[in-house]
Amino acid sequence: MKYLKFLSFAILFTTAISNAFSCTSYLVTPGASVDGSSMISYAADSHIRYGELYHFKGGPKAPGSYFQAYYRGSHKPLAKIPYPAYTYNVIGYINEMQVALGETTFGGRNELNDSTGMIDYGSLMFYTLQTAKTARDAIRIISELVDEYGYYGMGESFSIADPNEVWIMEIIGKGTDLKKDPKTGKVYNANKGAVWVAIKIPDGYISAHANHARITTFPQKKSKESITNKEFKKLFDPNVRVIYAHDVVEFARKQKYYNGKDEDFSFSDVYAPLDFGAARFCEARVWSAFRKVNGDMERYKDYAMGYDKTNRMPLYIKPERKLSVQDLIDFKRDYLQGTEFDMTQDIGAGPWGLPIRWRPLTWTVDSVEYFHERTTVTQQTAFSFITQSRKNYPGPIGGIIWFGVDDTNLSVYVPMYAGMTRVPETFAEGNGSIIEYSENSAFWTFNKLSHFVYLRYSLQIDDVRKVQSQLENRFAELVPAIDLAASELYKADKELAIDFITDFSVNMGNSTVERWQELYRFLMVKYLDGNLKKEVDGKFLTNKYGKYPIVSHPNYPEWWLKLIIEKTGDKFIYEK
Repeated sequence: MKYLKFLSFAILFTTAISNAFSCTSYLVTPGASVDGSSMISYAADSHIRYGELYHFKGGPKAPGSYFQAYYRGSHKPLAKIPYPAYTYNVIGYINEMQVALGETTFGGRNELNDSTGMIDYGSLMFYTLQTAKTARDAIRIISELVDEYGYYGMGESFSIADPNEVWIMEIIGKGTDLKKDPKTGKVYNANKGAVWVAIKIPDGYISAHANHARITTFPQKKSKESITNKEFKKLFDPNVRVIYAHDVVEFARKQKYYNGKDEDFSFSDVYAPLDFGAARFCEARVWSAFRKVNGDMERYKDYAMGYDKTNRMPLYIKPERKLSVQDLIDFKRDYLQGTEFDMTQDIGAGPWGLPIRWRPLTWTVDSVEYFHERTTVTQQTAFSFITQSRKNYPGPIGGIIWFGVDDTNLSVYVPMYAGMTRVPETFAEGNGSIIEYSENSAFWTFNKLSHFVYLRYSLQIDDVRKVQSQLENRFAELVPAIDLAASELYKADKELAIDFITDFSVNMGNSTVERWQELYRFLMVKYLDGNLKKEVDGKFLTNKYGKYPIVSHPNYPEWWLKLIIEKTGDKFIYEK
């Protein structure tokens, strides 16, 4: 590669890359989707996270009820936040009002992490989902929470959607500046809170973020289309498309991060300066999705690959066609295929073309540092999803989260309705954990199959794709019928409609896990011990006596055998 000579000194990690919670998120506005729905996606790429479907039951809350916040990175208890009198039902990351949230960690400046804060990104999301009616309402709630409780953690990019709008919000703490109150003697953080910017994605456009801050310059005080958190009374003015912390620029000046004009201030460049790692491991994932739907993206390839920091990609682009749920699922299965960086095509993929690399992401040989690509497809995904918020349906029916566990490439996205009152047993919290195996949990079922397929990926992937597409195509056919039936039921009996979508979602979840268990058994038999048993339509063929299978032995590809010869010389010559 022509730029290889630069890599030994160019590879610099951002905090987000070494952090376990690396994620890839796509945002699609109603005008950019085939059915007029708002869509966002998320992947919880974590080496310690367990794949399960969260459920917060909505309804009236007893006086004194509160939400217990925890730091998502360690489960450290944080604030106890009082609940309002009523909360919304939440399934995963979408509520019955069809407000959906996703995130990626971008880290940013290390000194801005605030260990005194009492609410982190995870708790911000879970509390907000239980209390927000709209995307704009979610921005207000997040702002007020960090002001009151202080923000614990690193820089985050949030995807926020409702049936009408999609927003990206980027937030980072202010660090820790401990002071002592001379009157009370109480120690407090003078930098409590966070700085942030939220931008509405124009209708008809799409956006994405993947562990690097992407908001650069934005309209400020003199613009009618922007407000600060001091002007939330204007929050629902449809002309407002930018909302930001009132001190986002002022704080940067105070910290000596920035001394230019307000209008030239770039959130990303100031609070999360770009380096090689942020481009190659983060922006490349955004570029790889954008290029599939916009022919103008090739000119940003050198930027995405870390070679040109000046030619930044836009925050959002207009796709050349409208996108479906399946398009976002395909985005989730991206390993740079179709580019010169395709993860199945270099020697690191081994003889069977594996599109993942085991960690660590960088490695050193003879004092030179190298790296593996970081793509959307990665083995450590706990769970991922695509949400749909659809304005033509009642909230509990209009909101859908297409939910999958484990490696996005080998997962199945199952439709779960926002109004459902229980989750499938196979996806439920408490059915196993990251350190406790459960035979009937979705997470362990999908991981079991994935790890078997990793052994000889190119041989087995077609068998997986066949069942994967059968299931997902079937869901795509069923959902419109379920939508119609549930909507008619909802007019006559809301509770019956909720029971209907709950039963459908639960059955689809459990039956998917059952089918994946069946596929695992089939693959184990077919590919046992590196052999290949001949089969037709899933039925194994036998010899004429009906006793033994017909077995072949797929050889290693010739390039791999030549590599063995290159490394071993005459050692394995067969003497005749």
